[in-house]
Amino acid sequence: MTHTSHKLLKSLALFVAVMCSGLLLTACGAKSSAKQQITINIASDGATKPFDYTVNGSETGYDIEVAKAVFAKLPEYKANFETMDFNTIAGAIDSGHVDIGANDFGWNSQRAAKYYFSSPLSKSNNVVVVKSGTYKTLADLAGKSTESEPASNYTTLIQDYNKTVSSSKQIKINFVSGQTPFTSRLSDIQTGKIDFVLYDAISAKSAIKDMGYSDLKTENIETQAGDPTHDGYEYFLFAKTSAGKALQTKVNKVLKELQADGTLKKLSEKYLGGDFVPAASLFS
Repeated sequence: MTHTSHKLLKSLALFVAVMCSGLLLTACGAKSSAKQQITINIASDGATKPFDYTVNGSETGYDIEVAKAVFAKLPEYKANFETMDFNTIAGAIDSGHVDIGANDFGWNSQRAAKYYFSSPLSKSNNVVVVKSGTYKTLADLAGKSTESEPASNYTTLIQDYNKTVSSSKQIKINFVSGQTPFTSRLSDIQTGKIDFVLYDAISAKSAIKDMGYSDLKTENIETQAGDPTHDGYEYFLFAKTSAGKALQTKVNKVLKELQADGTLKKLSEKYLGGDFVPAASLFS
């Protein structure tokens, strides 16, 4: 081999090495620049049918399916659904373990001070489930007993009412776990253990129908959460942090699209039994 040929071979080998190195760096660069999905933990109690419940170990329901539809349009995130006691969801958001509460959350001033709310997901109205009698306001329930979860919006409504009346006119609240099925409370009305349950009309009527409790009825009742513009609506809950605000903004943008294209209506009809989607003007 001549000296010139040897130099040419060395040059060719160097060129190949440089090219391979460049290709490797390019490949590595492409790999490192690929965006990793951010996991978003979404919590519910899996026991608030038809908004969230468990079927064969998997969560479903209106709130859950809406969340799935939202994050299908946000590929930068991976939605992870967790089931926990309703009374622990807010604390899990506080600690940063949970990013979104999806559990038929209503609005009240105490929550508004600590959390961000999504655009409203559905609108119902409050009812009391009873065996007999007519009840139009909380005052009509004076001296009656109920069961409720400590962190429930309905508990707050009753407690706020109790603060305005004498002890003899207060409503007695027996606290139950967030994992206590709503149907268990309905059974307690039947047996006379308690007098009523305050709940949203959609969930109450769905449970009564599913369980075949023909001797129970719902009575529309006037309650105020402190802001009439929020009464009857339910929302996703976010941490009141910069990250929570950013997530709220993205979720609300998609919710507006899902309201406009009819997705929310379809999910509402499937899971709630009718079109309970709020007006387009309420989607920011």
